[in-house]
Amino acid sequence: MNEFITLTPEELEGNPFRMIGKQWMLITAGNEDKANTMTASWGGLGILWNKPVSFTFIRPTRYTYEFTEQEDTYSLCFFGEEYRDALKLCGTVSGRDRDKIAECGLTLRYEDGTPYFDEAETVLLCRKMAVQDMDPAGFIDPTAAGFYNNDYHRVYTGEITKVLRRKA
Repeated sequence: MNEFITLTPEELEGNPFRMIGKQWMLITAGNEDKANTMTASWGGLGILWNKPVSFTFIRPTRYTYEFTEQEDTYSLCFFGEEYRDALKLCGTVSGRDRDKIAECGLTLRYEDGTPYFDEAETVLLCRKMAVQDMDPAGFIDPTAAGFYNNDYHRVYTGEITKVLRRKA
């Protein structure tokens, strides 16, 4: 079991464009009875309502959506390149059909009741603050519609309540 240090969101190191867009992340929600995860390369970090937040996008067709809807919290986990295959598996296999958490070889842990992975380098624990369904009527850039086939994301805005960083 890896040891983590707790940081404030302001102490988070790393470029969010690289972390999310290139390194990818696992969005994980659930409880100690059952959890699910999915790989994501879309999202954001910032400040909203005077709080550090994450912006997470999940389609209702994804199994993780059900867990994110049911629970008040979720985690965003970032990994080293050596876990790329695990992230690929978690992005292509549905937890409805297979136990992808067991298959990917990652170890599920819990902090304050929120699931995350022991192998992560950085973990953001988030508490849901707001949800909003994407509305194509609001798309100004016409290329945005090309990412959808009537399966629009729900946007979760979550307060980042704790940052865990693996000890070196």
